[in-house]
Amino acid sequence: MHDFRAALAGVGVYVSEGLRRLQYVAAVAVGVVMLAFRPRTWRRTVRAALARQIVLTGVQATPFTTAVALLVGISIVVQAQLWVRKVGQSQLLGPILVAVIVRELGPLVVNMIVIGRSGNAIAAELGYMKFNGEVRVLDAQGLDPLVYLVVPRVVAMTLCVLCLTVLFIAASLFSGYLFGILFGAKTGGARGFLDSVAGSLQPMDVVNVLTKSLIPGVLSGVICCVEGLGVGNTVTDIPQAIARSVQQSVVVLFLTSAAISVLTYL
Repeated sequence: MHDFRAALAGVGVYVSEGLRRLQYVAAVAVGVVMLAFRPRTWRRTVRAALARQIVLTGVQATPFTTAVALLVGISIVVQAQLWVRKVGQSQLLGPILVAVIVRELGPLVVNMIVIGRSGNAIAAELGYMKFNGEVRVLDAQGLDPLVYLVVPRVVAMTLCVLCLTVLFIAASLFSGYLFGILFGAKTGGARGFLDSVAGSLQPMDVVNVLTKSLIPGVLSGVICCVEGLGVGNTVTDIPQAIARSVQQSVVVLFLTSAAISVLTYL
């Protein structure tokens, strides 16, 4: 009985700590969003940091994201054709691609790519800045680290997730259509395929893509920045902060994606 109570207490402490951490991240995210819409926030140094982060997060990730999207489209077509042929509904290829890629897989995969490529890099960069005393220098100069370090990185990460998601969806649908033809799917030609895709799209699908791109993008960016700036006085804290930032970002990504799906389609 004592062991059970101790285990239950441990679970309670873990959950309460997680909720407290989530509340802190949400508060920072709200602050970042509010600062992002203030024109005076975007001074030259902040704009330069934003541009640099967009290049690192979005532009450099475009080839890899496109390649993954093409392969995902092919994989889905292979599996879809295996099942739709059994029921004699090959014309369902377009709606299947919409349901799988647009509604779920596209935003999820792109967020994972951005977290893996740029989220850990942000945590590492800010961690080394904190360890080397650069953040303390900003404070001594009267500059807010939230404005100069966090806002441009979170905004860049969010915008890149949205743009890469649109690119991912387009590339997946394109490869899906091409390989659908190779596998003998009744796509109805390019026009017929586009009509089937457009007919399967609903207004809520647009809302779904926007929310699944923007909300996890903001939260992941904030988590990576918070973990990086939370590094202590030892260099070994940096890899631990990187690992925590990736783990927490992935957990938040799946939680928010599941919640958005439930609220949007149920």
